[in-house]
Amino acid sequence: ITCRSAEGISVHVLSYLQDPLHPGLLSEISKARDARLTRAERMVELLAEDFPITWDDVHAHVGHGATVGRPHIADALVAAGVVADRTEAFAHILTSHSRYYVTHYAPDPVLVVEMVRQAGGVPVFAHPVASGRGRVVGEDVFHQMVEAGLAGVEADHRDNPPEGQAWLRRFAAGNGLFITGSSDYHGAGKPNRLGENITAAEVLYRILDEGTGAEAFLPGHSTTS
Repeated sequence: ITCRSAEGISVHVLSYLQDPLHPGLLSEISKARDARLTRAERMVELLAEDFPITWDDVHAHVGHGATVGRPHIADALVAAGVVADRTEAFAHILTSHSRYYVTHYAPDPVLVVEMVRQAGGVPVFAHPVASGRGRVVGEDVFHQMVEAGLAGVEADHRDNPPEGQAWLRRFAAGNGLFITGSSDYHGAGKPNRLGENITAAEVLYRILDEGTGAEAFLPGHSTTS
């Protein structure tokens, strides 16, 4: 779930095993989804002023049921020969500092952690110190998210620098959080490789134990085997 802190910093919260029909969480996600679509349309309008790209070009890269986002715009730019890959697109044309960038509604990360817990889910802070992607939130936001029910942090991610990973491990140990890994794989358009960072089995079992929201959709699931 893409969130935004009070300082305007982007935060990604992962939710595992939540009730997909929980009204509060579903409403917030729907609101953000609609805003992302409107934002994508406006970005394509701005890009079309300088590059050979149309809304149909972008839609050609969107899978069934997916929400149009910057990755799909990046794929359209790659197909048009404007950039070599998604990484180049995000580094220059689609960066938040670009004139083509358009903001969109995103809920506060503390609120999202609370709602994920209310939906029986397990909230994890994704790539929390990936400073190469832009600004990262201060330690105060981490503590607020912990108080709201944060379960874990994604320390093993290629965009978290080594010193940041070390800090995340210390923070997790001091606040009773678990550590997850991540490939953050979104297809061949990114350098990330599927399974490049994995999560320990004991953490998986902890997620299964804590995640109660999806039990009705996963009959017979057990962590004892």
